[in-house]
Amino acid sequence: MSSSGATSAESFYSGALERIRRVMIALAVVLTGVCWARFGWKLAAGFAAGCAISYVNFHWLKRVVNAMGERITGSGRPQSSSGIVLRFLLRYALIAAGAYVIFKVSPASLYGLLAGLFLPVAAILCEAAWEGYMALRRGF
Repeated sequence: MSSSGATSAESFYSGALERIRRVMIALAVVLTGVCWARFGWKLAAGFAAGCAISYVNFHWLKRVVNAMGERITGSGRPQSSSGIVLRFLLRYALIAAGAYVIFKVSPASLYGLLAGLFLPVAAILCEAAWEGYMALRRGF
């Protein structure tokens, strides 16, 4: 592979997190609408809540991984270990609180919440398919 091809591939792959984030938003909007039309507003509300929690969770996970990487390599502004751990645990507290509230309001919506929590998985699968397609098409 030539150096311009390597640079092009590197540029393409460096945008994966941003593409995953955009796909998560698009999937959340489209699938919430589908869920509403097929199963009703309660399940759709649970699904939307699960998608929102997943999106925030994905964002926080990215920040935690970046902070841990900076702490290990010693580059950038060092973050406190307690702050990293607190954000890590806060992600799970948010999921538990969302599940508790939804279960108390409408147990049927809990299914939607649990489905919405798989939003990052669907977005990552879409990204993997896109990267595979681009690798075959451009020879990355």
